[in-house]
Amino acid sequence: FSAEQEAQALRKAMKGFGTDEDAIIETLTKLNVSQRQQVLITYKSTIGRDLIDDLKSELSGNFERVIVGLMTPTTMYDVHELRRALKGAGTDEGCLIEILASRSNTEIRHINENYKLQYGSTLEEDIASDTSSMFRRVLVSLSTGNRDEGTFVDEALAQQDAQCLYEAGEKKWGTDEVQFMSILCTRNRCHLLRVFDVYRVIANKDITESIKSEMSGDLEDALLAVVKCLRNKPAYFAERLYKSMKGLGTDDSTLIRVMVSRSEIDMLHIRREFLAMYGKSLHSFIKGDCSGDYRKVLLRLCGG
Repeated sequence: FSAEQEAQALRKAMKGFGTDEDAIIETLTKLNVSQRQQVLITYKSTIGRDLIDDLKSELSGNFERVIVGLMTPTTMYDVHELRRALKGAGTDEGCLIEILASRSNTEIRHINENYKLQYGSTLEEDIASDTSSMFRRVLVSLSTGNRDEGTFVDEALAQQDAQCLYEAGEKKWGTDEVQFMSILCTRNRCHLLRVFDVYRVIANKDITESIKSEMSGDLEDALLAVVKCLRNKPAYFAERLYKSMKGLGTDDSTLIRVMVSRSEIDMLHIRREFLAMYGKSLHSFIKGDCSGDYRKVLLRLCGG
């Protein structure tokens, strides 16, 4: 890998009349996120121009969004997406849920630090001013990045938590959402997987079924996302991708965000889950749903 060579290749692709989009796709998708950051710095030092500014002036639409996303460091990409979800036209609740339910404590802490540096307000303040009621409380809880990340399963506590969830939902008239939140948003993954098993025995139905019947709207979506991410994160992202493309029109924001943010983390697993869940490959789905350079770059990120 030579940052200088890649920087020159990018400059060549954009210089003069017309842009060589294929060369840009080729160069950027073969590099990993830290190599792309090196190219960014080298481009400025050897060519004296800002690579992102150049890309933005040459590209447009969804293709531009993917390429700029690839050029953005991982944490900052999440920060920008959260900010867009909160401060854009209307709130993008799906984006808030997806990022906060799927990132680790460390990732969330980095997001919080960078968000504050970038925008002057804290992520928690912006969530609080833009969302309401129980949904707000779940997002604020997740945004603290304070989940127990151990692996210890306390059997007695698992029994108690399962009973507690049952009594907070299925067993009573009305739902005690606070109980759901405090258990689902703070306990460690291994413990919660055990809680879900016990819950199934007590309630005679899966925890996801109970959440669907007891809650609605954004709160339901948020708690379901938490459960799905704990059980099988790649399957959660496979479902996000499927829903972004199925039916009429494409939810490009979600499609781009998942493809860019997971491309170097668990894309192979996501592809496997996608195929198992929907009987079609992610590759064929993207191919049928997108077009042009946008399609080309997404297929490269998808691989296979």
